[in-house]
Amino acid sequence: MTNRTTRVAAAARQLASVANSMAKSRVTVRSLLTTAQHTMTICGVTALVMLAVLYVRPDLAHALSKTLAPQQAVETATVTAPPLTALMEAPAVQAASSEAPMTAEEKKLMGSKKQQEWVTTWLSKRYRVASDATNMLVSTAYLTAREIKLDPLLILAVMAIESGLNPFAESPMGAQGLMQVMSKVHHDKFQDMGGVQAALNPVANIRVGSLILKDYVTRGGSVEAGLKSYVGAAAFDTDEGYGSKVLAEYKKLQQVSSGKKVPTTNPVLIATPAPAVKASEPAVASAKISDSQLAGL
Repeated sequence: MTNRTTRVAAAARQLASVANSMAKSRVTVRSLLTTAQHTMTICGVTALVMLAVLYVRPDLAHALSKTLAPQQAVETATVTAPPLTALMEAPAVQAASSEAPMTAEEKKLMGSKKQQEWVTTWLSKRYRVASDATNMLVSTAYLTAREIKLDPLLILAVMAIESGLNPFAESPMGAQGLMQVMSKVHHDKFQDMGGVQAALNPVANIRVGSLILKDYVTRGGSVEAGLKSYVGAAAFDTDEGYGSKVLAEYKKLQQVSSGKKVPTTNPVLIATPAPAVKASEPAVASAKISDSQLAGL
């Protein structure tokens, strides 16, 4: 009897020990789950804070990306923009040397440095071209005028009307550059400058266009006739106002060169009834520029 009681007591103690072990295990698992939940919450909050900081400070995000994923250094060639003077150099063409003494006629063509500055400033404002670029175009026009004995203001007037001082302008008919030269027609004149690919070179374009204009004026006998041929209207009755536009711009440049204040915008013209004209009188008198106004022609 005593042995049986002892065995029952031992079994009871074993069951109690197993129950205690199970209770302890439950407590341990619950603690682990709670700890894991708190850890994940802290990590999530930290990640949100870091994302907010990186969004506000993109420089930190860039630095962090470089630190975490360093890229191999790649050698790249340094590209340096050429100076404006290099872009304005005409291939295989040497203009008249500025160091050579000028004749009285050349001095009249070139004018003073102050006059060129007035013309440069006015054209720059009128056509919204950078002053440095305009200065290069004006200087080239004056040097070309000295070389071929043509009024530089006439050259600049043609440039202004033809392209608005845009050296890369091109018409639907294929006229190119500042003076809208038909390079396919006048390809022979570009041979000494590297071929027709030099048509968009500002210096080459000004030179060839000025030579063509000089030739047309000489053969036509007047500036009006030369401009009519230049625009390709020699075989027609009218040039559709091209000559008038160029000569109007030319007169403005003359005024600017003489120191007068000329507006850089065209005034709005209001049409007025024309006065009656007698049948015996000509209806329109064409404006002419005397030979003395255009030096070298």
